[in-house]
Amino acid sequence: MADNRKSVLITGCSPGGIGHSLAREFHRNGLRVLATARDKSSLISLEEQGIETLSLVVDKEESRRACRDEVELLLKGKGLDYLVNNAWACIVEHIFTLDELGYTVPVLDVNLQKAREVFETNFISVIAMCQEFAPLIIKAKGTIVQIGSVAGIIPYVFGGVYNASKAALHSLSDSLRVELAPFGVQVTTIITGGVKSNIARTAHTLPETSLYQPVKAEYARRIGHSQGGRLVKRSLCTTRSDPDLVMVSAPVCVGSRWAASVAVWGPWIYRRSGKYVWAGNRSTLYGFELRVDVVWFDPVVDGQDI
Repeated sequence: MADNRKSVLITGCSPGGIGHSLAREFHRNGLRVLATARDKSSLISLEEQGIETLSLVVDKEESRRACRDEVELLLKGKGLDYLVNNAWACIVEHIFTLDELGYTVPVLDVNLQKAREVFETNFISVIAMCQEFAPLIIKAKGTIVQIGSVAGIIPYVFGGVYNASKAALHSLSDSLRVELAPFGVQVTTIITGGVKSNIARTAHTLPETSLYQPVKAEYARRIGHSQGGRLVKRSLCTTRSDPDLVMVSAPVCVGSRWAASVAVWGPWIYRRSGKYVWAGNRSTLYGFELRVDVVWFDPVVDGQDI
């Protein structure tokens, strides 16, 4: 029997990040989820829930092509409704070791090779994924979803390389949105604030020669700043919305309490606000300061409104 569910391919779905939770959330709302990770064996918990899993290394051409071919076979001639480029989660699972997650380093102390790797994953590989899957997305008149960050909007101290990579992604997505509109494809940019994840589990220290050694205690606090404040845990997030509203809007920037909630709430809010939605700790504050239309919404955590 033909599978008539809408399909979504999500990159970076290893446990401990936004992609993993988005996969579960889309699945819960009745979509056909194709979850990917560099190490497919890490996705066993998703497979146990009935989610299809694929191997994908986003910065390797042969891996992208093999994944595209496999997706085409699975869809049996149908197009792909949603492509979620969750690139920053791929940093967590692939490029950096545990003490380098997020690469929070003063610009003057940046390792240039690491900077290139950040851009390769957060920016270049996203372009490559869009190119690889464009025919399937266009066939379905679907939606490309880019996982951005408030770090691409504000000058978050000691995060210059990561900030710049996300700013580049936001700008790219704006251009892509215009270029794909004639083909009936929408591009949604999710701008997350503080999201409970593994990205700030770091033991990184300043080089002995760093100009910022006198404020190394402040630097240490900055490392875990994105995980401070009132965050929502991925595993407790739930939503209240019609699954048919999932990711059907145009320029939506996610900035509420958590990205999985935005997966179903974002389009509804977009119709109310006309432009951007923000998700995550402090993200609505930044949106207000930038005088961007912000609509507050209220996901549910562990059965209670937050």
